[in-house]
Amino acid sequence: MTDTRHPIAVLCSGSGTNLQAIIEAAEDPAYGARVAVVVTDRPGVRALERAEQAGIPTEVVPWPGREHRRAFTKAVVAAIEAHAAETVVLAGFLRILTEEAIERFPDAILNIHPSLLPAFPGTVHAVADAVAHGVKLSGVTVHYVDRGVDTGPIIYQEPVPVLADDTAETLHARIQRVEHRVYPDVIEMHTTGRLRVEGRRVVWIEPEVAP
Repeated sequence: MTDTRHPIAVLCSGSGTNLQAIIEAAEDPAYGARVAVVVTDRPGVRALERAEQAGIPTEVVPWPGREHRRAFTKAVVAAIEAHAAETVVLAGFLRILTEEAIERFPDAILNIHPSLLPAFPGTVHAVADAVAHGVKLSGVTVHYVDRGVDTGPIIYQEPVPVLADDTAETLHARIQRVEHRVYPDVIEMHTTGRLRVEGRRVVWIEPEVAP
């Protein structure tokens, strides 16, 4: 039987724990998306194993270096298009895509970030920076991707307290537990048409209730 659910591409660079949460959510046939392809920027990562174990096609687009970011983006977009994915989900993807991806998938690239944006943007040190700055709250942000770095319209945020004895590792572990819970739900809201971007705001649309 053909799976007619909304096809998504999940982009990863490492272990793929958020990917695993998405895969498990999509095992329910009532879930509003299916993973059409997993794309990584490096071979041999755990995310590829997770995809293969779930029977999901994979593509590896090696990172050629910062000076070739545009060519890399075009290759990633081509890999996504080869599997007819309509939404792009960044799940621990450590590369910044150029405007070609934004133009090809407008308001259809989602990212999850381990802070309450706009605090501590960037791909590497957000959790460690939160601990170093002594903030009392960190958290999780899911947002649409625009041409900036972690500057796109915010879809959902959830705070995570920073404890007095937290290290970057202990805080990150608690943040990840929240990520794994909320990201599949937000993805489904997007793929089932329950999100609308209005400038900087994302409006949640209540599902219609059958009479």
